[in-house]
Amino acid sequence: MKLNEYQKLCKRTAKKFNSKEKEIFTLGLGIAGESGDVAGCIKKTFSHGDNQKNGIRENLGDTMWYVAMICDFFGWKLEDIMKENIEKLKKRHPKGFSEKTAKKDKRKDWNE
Repeated sequence: MKLNEYQKLCKRTAKKFNSKEKEIFTLGLGIAGESGDVAGCIKKTFSHGDNQKNGIRENLGDTMWYVAMICDFFGWKLEDIMKENIEKLKKRHPKGFSEKTAKKDKRKDWNE
């Protein structure tokens, strides 16, 4: 499935809000909750010996839904966001990731 197709299909299952403010608050809290569920499943799998790999997979899907819907809220194409991210990473680590180049990275804010 192509990313922009996925984003379009996600919209079919999204609640319609009367308030843009309430919509973005709901999406922001939703992605935080789902990513927390991913973290919880990883912890249970690897720290507690309770295999939650299916939960990790399911919650990654739910997190992706929120990513797609936040992109849609701002009028962004998911595919464009992912391309921009790869370009940023290529500039930051032109020869690929290494601990040496990561230590040179003195950014203190997401936008630097």
